[in-house]
Amino acid sequence: MMGLRRLVFGLFALLAIVQPGPARAQALVADLSDHFIAITTGFIGTDVLLFGAIEGDGDVIVVLRGPTGKELVRRKSRVAGIFVNDKDMAFVNVPTFYSVSSNRPLAEILSTNVRMRHEIGFDTLRFTPERAAGAADLPLADTFRQALIRNKQNAELYVEDPGKVVFLGARLFRTRVYFPSNLPTGSYTADVYLVRDGAVISAQSTPLVVSKVGFGAEVYDFAYQWPMAYGALAVLLALFAGWIAALVFRRT
Repeated sequence: MMGLRRLVFGLFALLAIVQPGPARAQALVADLSDHFIAITTGFIGTDVLLFGAIEGDGDVIVVLRGPTGKELVRRKSRVAGIFVNDKDMAFVNVPTFYSVSSNRPLAEILSTNVRMRHEIGFDTLRFTPERAAGAADLPLADTFRQALIRNKQNAELYVEDPGKVVFLGARLFRTRVYFPSNLPTGSYTADVYLVRDGAVISAQSTPLVVSKVGFGAEVYDFAYQWPMAYGALAVLLALFAGWIAALVFRRT
């Protein structure tokens, strides 16, 4: 109920901001229904509502990015009837999560050059191989890059959804961004772009934090800070569980 009240209050505030007046109104205002996603033991994914308002006509694009990192892609080949990893390639500056939604297809809103400038769309992401690829290796690097994007899409971590931004009247808009259960933790940004006549005339960035909470977070922190102790404890627990199971089966 409190979340609904905040949303309604926010929409009224947006309406007030874009009302004509003696001062020049902002071209774009937007916000998230939640700025914090708590990942607990039973986390099964969640939706976050992004809403806002624009002044005048235009298209709206929403890009939500997760923290960047290093990703390794492996290629399997059949050797003697068995599939084995025969080649791999590491990429750096890879967004762990990337979602882009808009009210129309991106190609109808922006040119490729403008999209490249703002990294809007899978084909514009600037992650590169960890080791510089020579001219002969560029086709192979592109193949691995496309495979990485497909893997992210299959895991629901990369999403392109044209038409998901919905206008409510002439000024208000909204869209829902789905975050899957395998969502990486870290600091995210929601970038909203107002496009008019093929040019970005206004943009706004809003932060979002994804963090583990509860017992699962404590275990994660312990494993990260004390990996040797965590490994030893895990082995001891496994041995203890096996010993208990042996006693139970011996008595039965």
